[in-house]
Amino acid sequence: MEDDRSYINGESLNHGEENTQGWQKVTYAKKQRKNQNKNASLDSSKPVNGGSGVQMEKNSVFSGLEKHAEERRRKLEAERAAVYDDDEVPRSNRRRDEDEDDFSSDGETRNDALEVNKKEKPKKVKKPKVSVAEAAAKIDNDDLASFLSSISESYEGQQDIQLMRFADYFGRAFSAVSASQFPWLKLLRESSVAKIADVPICYISEAVCKTSMDWVNNRSNEALESFIMWSLDSIIADMAIQQHGSKAAKKGGQPASSKSQVAIFVVLAFVLRRKPDVLINVLLKLNENAKFQGQDKLPMLMWMVVQSCQGNLAVGLYLWSHHILPILGGKAGSNPLTRDLVLQLIERILATPKARGTLLSNAGRKGERLVSPAALDLLLHLTFPASSARLKATERFEAIYPVLKEVALSGSPGSKAMKQVSVQIQTIAVKAAGEGIPELSEEATRLFIWCLTQNPDCYNQWETLYVDNIEASVATLRKLTDEWKFVPSKTSYIQQFGETLRSFRQKNEKQLSSKANAAHLSAFKDADKYCKILLGRLSSSHGWLKSILVASVVVAVGAAAISPYIDSLNFSKLSVLFNPLV
Repeated sequence: MEDDRSYINGESLNHGEENTQGWQKVTYAKKQRKNQNKNASLDSSKPVNGGSGVQMEKNSVFSGLEKHAEERRRKLEAERAAVYDDDEVPRSNRRRDEDEDDFSSDGETRNDALEVNKKEKPKKVKKPKVSVAEAAAKIDNDDLASFLSSISESYEGQQDIQLMRFADYFGRAFSAVSASQFPWLKLLRESSVAKIADVPICYISEAVCKTSMDWVNNRSNEALESFIMWSLDSIIADMAIQQHGSKAAKKGGQPASSKSQVAIFVVLAFVLRRKPDVLINVLLKLNENAKFQGQDKLPMLMWMVVQSCQGNLAVGLYLWSHHILPILGGKAGSNPLTRDLVLQLIERILATPKARGTLLSNAGRKGERLVSPAALDLLLHLTFPASSARLKATERFEAIYPVLKEVALSGSPGSKAMKQVSVQIQTIAVKAAGEGIPELSEEATRLFIWCLTQNPDCYNQWETLYVDNIEASVATLRKLTDEWKFVPSKTSYIQQFGETLRSFRQKNEKQLSSKANAAHLSAFKDADKYCKILLGRLSSSHGWLKSILVASVVVAVGAAAISPYIDSLNFSKLSVLFNPLV
């Protein structure tokens, strides 16, 4: 081995150092000898001594032995390799098993550590669920009164801040109530009007309600309007969160969290019940803001109007006729659920004890009609539709129509307000009477005749509308002829009516002399016939009134002449004397 290392490429290391200037070329001695032997064997296979075959013969002698030895060597190597393979396989398996054991032991150690960590983490303590009733029961009336007195002094002249602090007080009182305990949106959408009327104020004690409402009564309408708008903003924002959360839940997402709004509803109910008039101006503002429009806002609107009804029934009817009923005149009116909600509210208003008397006495409240002519027009068409358009709700409208009509027509006869109302209703009645629906035409005719009794100007308007609305005029003239009970109490009205009838006859003659279609001419012929009958009855009635007037004058003069002897008269004989006149 030492000799092999002392030679590199057949030369000594010292000699190599002299030529390479200290660099050495390293080779493997065994590999070099092997290559030398191989070269030697190749050289021996060549012919020697001029190409004689002595060497070839020598190789051929031993070739068989070499071949046999080579085969034997290969066989031994194959057996040896097989033995090595058998030994290596278990070793590799053992290594793998050992590695798996190590891995499993490491995994078990980690799992044990995780389990220990899990066990060490404290469990979250679930908060007890608090209902609205339980939270309301804890509100102390004396503490509330003291709080209201304190904020009234601390924020004197700042009523907006006072109302916010007022809301904060109830917000703290109901802070433990979760949204699931007061699902206000679901409650308003799925419950009847009667059920939501007293929610959530029904949970509040009477003492707390009285203290709160008395305090609210001393706040200005402007501050209360601002507070209501702020409250509605909060409610609408929460509604958007809930609607978005329900959509996300349907799609498999995480529903958005919603805060409990019970405190806002409680304070809002206090305000609307004590100061219901404030809602009139608020709804006017809401109508101008698209954020508060839409079918999904209707249940909230109904709840607010119901709260106002609790404070003032007349205000409730005003809000219903001016803001709720018109909804049925639009696209939403085709929705059965919407119609049902609108009817539930008015049925509740009219079912209140002494509702009719209260509403009639306030029919013209503060210069505003509780049931306006426009509302009466809509009611007229909802109550008297065509036979093919009747709905289940039609019978309910027929039940409420008489009282609402009475409120719409109630007022001081001859007053400026009623004269204006009569002119508006007359225009509505003329159009309705000409729509060709028998029941609607008959009711419209009754309204038209009522207008004639209220305002002499309605006769002038009738003359203007006569030719273009001949069907409605014929229906009115026929009604007056069939049921002759129309004798105005004022002589000027009789004269006005007679002049109108004579004007109609002139218009009839002019139309009949023209070349109009047959149906048009037939209507004017009927109108002229009724005008003649009515003029005859009117003249006879006028003569009868003159006779009564003359008789009254004669009796008065005679009574004055014989007054000194009044005690000696036999009044039984005097009554017999005037009996034929009766």
